[in-house]
Amino acid sequence: MYQAQSPTACQPPTPKLLVQEIHPSVDSVFKRSLDIIGSVVGLLILAIVFVPVAIAIKLDSPGPIFFRQERYGLHGRKFYIRKFRSMVVNAEQLKSLVSNEASGLIFKNQRDPRITQVGRFLRSSSLDELPQFWNVLVGEMSLVGTRPPTGDEVAQYNERHWQRLNVKPGLTGEWQVSGRSSVKDFEEVVNLDLRYQQQWHPLYDLVIIVKTIYVILAKIGAC
Repeated sequence: MYQAQSPTACQPPTPKLLVQEIHPSVDSVFKRSLDIIGSVVGLLILAIVFVPVAIAIKLDSPGPIFFRQERYGLHGRKFYIRKFRSMVVNAEQLKSLVSNEASGLIFKNQRDPRITQVGRFLRSSSLDELPQFWNVLVGEMSLVGTRPPTGDEVAQYNERHWQRLNVKPGLTGEWQVSGRSSVKDFEEVVNLDLRYQQQWHPLYDLVIIVKTIYVILAKIGAC
């Protein structure tokens, strides 16, 4: 049912590098309540669209319905996300053949040939992200937070980069509402993540959620 991530050559992050600050959002009852309500709604939407999306993925290209990948969350805790598969099954092996249009520790190519036809629609509509509402429900992620990094990214983190993991990773955040694909510099992503931490208050998540809905419907910065 899912495509597992190929083993990464990087070593797990060293715990002593983690910046163990307790951000107020981590203990916020309002934020957690919003996460639970939002994730239940998201999973209901997932249940509605699952069959047609699954059929479209299988008809478009051979392979599993889901893509499973290891990510790092709050204070470097390891967890796994699942997305609807939007690339060919051997995408990791083909990555070296695709040019990177971003800089730093992120990889982007808006014309990435590894993305399937159905995958492009799933990404532009953000439907590929729906399975991650389960991560939100169980508390591994939040509706709003920072972009959850992969193992090869955190293996190269410096002390400043680790600060972005002082909050839970989110389905959306400052980066997503600031242009998504147009943001191609990793240091800019870090700046946006740290700005979210500095400006956060309970109602700020609602502001970002509303902005996210607009960005998705308007397809601003869509992949």
